[in-house]
Amino acid sequence: MSNTIVDSTRRHAKDTGSTEVQVASITTRINELQDHFRAHKKDHASRRGLLLLVGKRNRLLKYMASSNREGYLSLIKRLGLRK
Repeated sequence: MSNTIVDSTRRHAKDTGSTEVQVASITTRINELQDHFRAHKKDHASRRGLLLLVGKRNRLLKYMASSNREGYLSLIKRLGLRK
């Protein structure tokens, strides 16, 4: 699932740094960490990393909402964020 989401958000074949790709890859990592925490409830060190990732994704989405509104709306719909 991770490669499909990242591949669908790329602007060109070697795109790894655009805001859309960064948000998609961070969302994939967040989803994987959520699965990890279902099995390891007391892993608080990794939970801190999860919170840092969520904050980074929110900052990128905020930037994207102000600079590219149409791309932002299509990305959150594609990733299933902010219902």
